[in-house]
Amino acid sequence: MNEISFDAIPASLRLPGWYVEFNNSLANNATTSQKLLMIGQRLATGTVLEGVPTRVTSVAQAEDYFGRGSMLAEQLKAGRAANQYMDVWAVALDENGAGTAAAGTITITGAVTETGTLALYVAGRQVQVPVTLGDDVTAVATAIVTAVTADTSLPVTAANAVGVVTLTTRWNGETGNDIDVRLNYYGEQTPAGIAVAIVPMAGGTTNPDITTAIAALGDEWWNWIVNPFNDTANLVALEAELDLRWGPTVQKGARAFTAFRGNHAATTSHGDGRNNPHVTCMGTNTAPQPAYIWAAVNAVVAGAALGIDPARPLQSLKLTGLMAPAIETRWVDSERNLLLFDGVASYKVGPDGAVYIERQITMYQVNSAALADDSYLDINTPETLERIRFMQRAVFASKFPRHKLAEDSARVSGATMQPKLARAELLALYRAMEDLGWVQDYESYAASILAYVGNGSGGGDRNRLSIQDSPWLVGQYRVHAQQTQFKK
Repeated sequence: MNEISFDAIPASLRLPGWYVEFNNSLANNATTSQKLLMIGQRLATGTVLEGVPTRVTSVAQAEDYFGRGSMLAEQLKAGRAANQYMDVWAVALDENGAGTAAAGTITITGAVTETGTLALYVAGRQVQVPVTLGDDVTAVATAIVTAVTADTSLPVTAANAVGVVTLTTRWNGETGNDIDVRLNYYGEQTPAGIAVAIVPMAGGTTNPDITTAIAALGDEWWNWIVNPFNDTANLVALEAELDLRWGPTVQKGARAFTAFRGNHAATTSHGDGRNNPHVTCMGTNTAPQPAYIWAAVNAVVAGAALGIDPARPLQSLKLTGLMAPAIETRWVDSERNLLLFDGVASYKVGPDGAVYIERQITMYQVNSAALADDSYLDINTPETLERIRFMQRAVFASKFPRHKLAEDSARVSGATMQPKLARAELLALYRAMEDLGWVQDYESYAASILAYVGNGSGGGDRNRLSIQDSPWLVGQYRVHAQQTQFKK
């Protein structure tokens, strides 16, 4: 006969009455609270110091917390424009005092022969510069400085010296080199009589040390992390932290979103230099917006979809607010396909210029033997495994929090776990995950489960239940290959 194991009603109770206790072990249908964390640089004008994880719910908060025109404020602004409902937090870093700020120049020649507007774009942001008939190089350069200075949310400051405008990032570091400066993105015309020569932003050196942000992660579970830094030291530190969090002793895995701005050769080189299943890098090509903006938008859009269904592919999701490279520089199919073998995620551009995720892969490419390995190719794989593990842990923690442990052959009653009981729970959960569309082939899964009391072979610690199972994850419908044999 099965014995009821009460949690609070004592066996020694003799007072008459009707005593009912509640047990929630069968009622837990909750999922983990999913949070996205953006890492970025602050300005000294920000009110939140570095290393303090802070929830951000509005653009005004982002600018107040981290400084108007800061990298982090602009990341948060772009992310919020792409999705308003994601639970977004941020942790700021101060600039590295040993670094230098990136700078570029805009040189004007000639004189304006018709009144008009110079369409300048800085980091993808339009800066309209009014010019007037007869303006010389000094007047035009002054007008550029005035227009840039008026927009305090831009990532640069401007100064004029004899018709040459120098733009300087508001912070030190390599990220400033990704700030694009160009004219006439949407086909505008430069006012007649003048020529404009742009020297790209360059010279930014020495990023902050991301270990300060890593330390700030604490024991919280951050599902997605935005990393704006591509230098090797920071990537190595982040990868080590992600590996630790994914591991069985922490079990609070996260995927980090990065982006890389550069031509195809540089992007390939960057991708080939990394190999981690928890980092995804979008190659931006020479798009107008800096890589840290691409990483922020990609993370918010992808995270929102993965939070709903980790197994569903992200292809065709619109990266709201991102601007594509100029038509003549966009990568063709064969180039994007090569990047997908180099650990770099790809995007497509619609006829209206909108940017869409094409394939969100991780940077994992080879195993420990340096042999090609596609087991963690797509981000859906670690994301789905993360959710499966969470559901399994939640079931056992809810239903069996204070149970004894016995062999299947033992005659037991009450709060006692046995291998056959654990197997039954896993099978019931697998059915539920089949209904969610995460896994397939119940029969092969059922045959795969091994459960023992002890160390996995029937011996060792008798307080330990060892289990091995082999869930078969569903794939993603990415490639439709069809041969049509026609007749005449």
